Amino acid sequence: MSPDFLSGLVGDARADGITGFVAAAVVTDADRVLLQRRKPDDFMGGMWEIPSGKVEDGETILEALHRETAEETGLTIEMVNGYVGYFDYPNSRGGTTREFNFAVTVAKTEPAVLTEHDAHQWALLGDLPEVSDAVRKLIAP
Repeated sequence: MSPDFLSGLVGDARADGITGFVAAAVVTDADRVLLQRRKPDDFMGGMWEIPSGKVEDGETILEALHRETAEETGLTIEMVNGYVGYFDYPNSRGGTTREFNFAVTVAKTEPAVLTEHDAHQWALLGDLPEVSDAVRKLIAP
C-alpha cells in the first residue's frame, strides 16, 4: 500500500471536515471474521466490533493499524491485504471520525488476549452477532 494512497485517504478526509481518524482491521480466517464485544459499561456496550483504534499524532494509518490490533487482541498482523473502505461517525468531541478499514491476516489466530473488550469470537460471515450497520455492510458477504 503506497504512502501516496494513504496520504490521499487522510487528505480526502480532512477535505470532508473529518476531525478524527481510526484504523481498523478486518481479520479473517477462512470464512470467519474476528469480532470483539464492547464491555457493558462502555459506549455502545455489548456491541460487537472489529479491532480498531485512534491514529495518534505523528503516526501513520498503517502504524496505528498494527499497534491497535496488537494492543486490543494480542495478535500480530502478518500482512495487510488491502483497503476495504471507510465509514464516518460522530465523536465525543463534537466532530466526525473516519474509520479506515483494512483486510489483514495475522501470524496466528490464537490466543487472542483482550485488553479493552470482554469477549471475542470468530464469527461466520453469514451469521454475525449484533454489530453496527456500518460494520455489517463492511464484512457481510
